[in-house]
Amino acid sequence: MIVSENMDFNKKIEKIEEIIKNKKVIISFSGGADSTLISYFAKKYSSNVKTITFDNGIMGDDFLESLNKVISYLNIDNTIIKENLLKNKKFIENKEDRCFICRNKMYSMIFEYIKDEEYDILIDGTNITDLLEDRPGLMVNYEKGIISPFVIAGLEKEEILNFLMENNIPFSKSTSCLGTRIAKGEKINMKKINMIKYSENFIKHLTKSDYVRVRTINETGIIELDNIEPLLSKDTLKLVENELKGVNFKKIALNIEFQKENKNELVIYKPCKDEANKIMFENELPYNINIEETCENLKAIGEVKCSSKMGVGMLEIDGKNITFFEKGKIVARKVENKENAKNLLIKVLPLIRRKL
Repeated sequence: MIVSENMDFNKKIEKIEEIIKNKKVIISFSGGADSTLISYFAKKYSSNVKTITFDNGIMGDDFLESLNKVISYLNIDNTIIKENLLKNKKFIENKEDRCFICRNKMYSMIFEYIKDEEYDILIDGTNITDLLEDRPGLMVNYEKGIISPFVIAGLEKEEILNFLMENNIPFSKSTSCLGTRIAKGEKINMKKINMIKYSENFIKHLTKSDYVRVRTINETGIIELDNIEPLLSKDTLKLVENELKGVNFKKIALNIEFQKENKNELVIYKPCKDEANKIMFENELPYNINIEETCENLKAIGEVKCSSKMGVGMLEIDGKNITFFEKGKIVARKVENKENAKNLLIKVLPLIRRKL
């Protein structure tokens, strides 16, 4: 399905309605911002809605409590499927494909659960901004045919959050798997999960912050939160150090960057000296692109020239040009302005395939 250009927010919503209207839909549901909003729209436009939550056994303590509040507000029929991923040997190795393994297991169990159900489409809340992030689990969506209406409509994360807040729709801020806190290459085990869980609960209670992450690398606990000010006193920092060392972290660090939500821009302006292409926008994906698969996909929307050997591909579409490189860089040329470049990238991003 191709996204039309110059789509404002209302047109994006119309596109979402078109995808799910009068259909029986099943939704992969975490209670987070994305799945909450797609469930909200499904309740409004679809003929029947059922949501399914995957509990992988290593979520935060408030995951189910927050989930139930959202379910109650939306008044949806939700089923929870449970699995202990700490029993999965490949998952606990914590390699680059960790999230792929988890998501693959999730959808395999969901498909098994709904095999006797009558439904039209299985959808999720993945948005177009997610495609700018290092999310190998999204490859499962492509392999299993999961529909992502927000991606098709070009809906961005910031638009989702703004809509939820403006309409006072509650959503969970605790939908992130605790396994993601452990540096890749370090094995995931219950001891580390419990260390992280205790530390995050303690800091949430101490600071009243919604967004708290305690990441671990080489026995160091690295604290991230949306507002570091409640921690910035000698006595408070000492208290935090004592508590976290008490659960076996050897060192404690504080990440001073603002971490609450990444406002990833789809395109960034770059001055261009080439007189023939005075305007140029680009972005750099945090993963390598599979040039061969990507080129094959892009043939559906334009003229493509590619060289897997050189690690570069080029798409000509409507007089505009997109060049993409194996290392992840995407460059838009012959575009009129930023909005034009953004709409072009919205067409291209869902067709890009990564290397894992």
